[in-house]
Amino acid sequence: MTDQPVSNEPHTRRRDPEARPHQILDAAFHEFGNRGLAGARLDDIAKRAGVAKGTIYLYFPNKEALFREMVRTTIGQAIADAEARSADARPDDTAEALLRQLGAGWWTFLRQERVMVLHHLVNAELRQFPDLMAFYAEEVIARGRRLVSGIIARGVQRGEFRAVEPLVAARMYSALWLSHATWVNNRELHPTLGSDEHVLDEMLDFYLNALRPVAA
Repeated sequence: MTDQPVSNEPHTRRRDPEARPHQILDAAFHEFGNRGLAGARLDDIAKRAGVAKGTIYLYFPNKEALFREMVRTTIGQAIADAEARSADARPDDTAEALLRQLGAGWWTFLRQERVMVLHHLVNAELRQFPDLMAFYAEEVIARGRRLVSGIIARGVQRGEFRAVEPLVAARMYSALWLSHATWVNNRELHPTLGSDEHVLDEMLDFYLNALRPVAA
């Protein structure tokens, strides 16, 4: 999934009504990223989007609805794409190959600016919004872990991986990728990190070796 960097300039008004939800979402990413979920105002989002405040209500009744759509169109769509690829896996595809494919795609996706904005909001503020926390827990965390655990269970069943609990292993997978995505976006705090490609190779090597059966 590709994503364009969020511009620092307010969007110009677009005449196409079909473009307005995207226009509003672009502005919301800016304002939420700069001011947080609690501090962002619909007035400022409307101003940045170049629309009247009332126009926002035609598509999104409140900031919470905006946040949900931000999640659905970024992380939610990425998970849906990965689910489709996993469903299309051939019988002879190994679980390791599927994890490598998923890990490489997820590594690129997680370091995008919009995903980092959402990740920061989730960690910094979501506990103040119980409904949004429940939404994110189901639509992102649980769904992502089901996807990864399904691949791991495939590997366990075929003898590629040792007998691990798939959901636990999936949690370890997400923690490894998320923590390193945060670190490479703050390299001044982690100067010993290698290139992005090198970090990906390190994670895959570490994780897959942890799953492989112990030699007799």
